[in-house]
Amino acid sequence: MEVIPAIDLIEGSCVRLYQGDYARQTVYADDPVEVARRWERLGASRIHIVDLDGARIGSPQNLDVVARIARAVSVPIQMGGGVRDLRSAREVISAGAQRVMLGTVAVREPDIVRDACQELGSDAVVVAVDSRDGYVSVSGWMSDSRTEATDLMRRMMERGARTFLCTDISRDGTLQGPNHRLMSDLVRVAGAGVIAAGGIASVDHLSLLAEAGVGGAVIGKALYTGDIDLDEALDAVANLERKC
Repeated sequence: MEVIPAIDLIEGSCVRLYQGDYARQTVYADDPVEVARRWERLGASRIHIVDLDGARIGSPQNLDVVARIARAVSVPIQMGGGVRDLRSAREVISAGAQRVMLGTVAVREPDIVRDACQELGSDAVVVAVDSRDGYVSVSGWMSDSRTEATDLMRRMMERGARTFLCTDISRDGTLQGPNHRLMSDLVRVAGAGVIAAGGIASVDHLSLLAEAGVGGAVIGKALYTGDIDLDEALDAVANLERKC
C-alpha cells in the first residue's frame, strides 16, 4: 500500500480544512514547495496536491505552484481541484503532474473521463469519489448529488478509469479514523485501485486500510499535527507487507 502525503492549496499556501469547510481552515505553511521537498526527503513515493481554490471556482488556480513543486521533487505528483474539462486535465499534466484527478465532472459529464483516459492514458487519470453518507459530493464538496459512490465507480470503470481517490467527507480533517466499512465496500468494486482518504490519524489506521486491500492512503492533517510521523508510517506499512 502506498502512503501518500497531501498538500492542499489555497492562494498558494498549504492548508487543511475541517470536513471540507472553507470557513474552517488552518494554514500550516506558506511554502508548499518546501513541504513537498520535506515529504520526499522522508521517503514519500508520491505527493497528492489539491487545488482548493480551483475546486471552489471550477478551474485550476494554482498550476504555477504545481509546476514549481514538480520541478523541485523527483517523485510523481497527482493533482486535482477544479478540473472539469479535458483542457484543464491537459494543463495539469503539462504543469508536471503524472496523474490528474477528476471529480465533479465524473458525475456531471462522465464522458470527459472516458476522453481523458483515451488521450492521457488510464494510468494518468484518478477519479475522485468524495462521499457523504455514501453519496457523492461535487463542486468542492459544496453540493451533494444523489449518485452512490459504488455506482459512480462502476460507471467510471466502464469508461476506462482504474484508480479512485475515495474520501469520506465526514471524516476528513477530524483525525477520527477512516471509514473502514465504506473503504471495504469500495475495494470490492475496484480492488487495489482504491486510494483511501479522510480521518487517517495513526499507523493502526493505515494497517486496517492495508488489510482492507486499498492500494494507497492519503494522509493530510495528521502529518501536519504530528499525529503521524511519515518515516514511521512508511516503515510500518513496509513491515506489514513483508509479513503478508
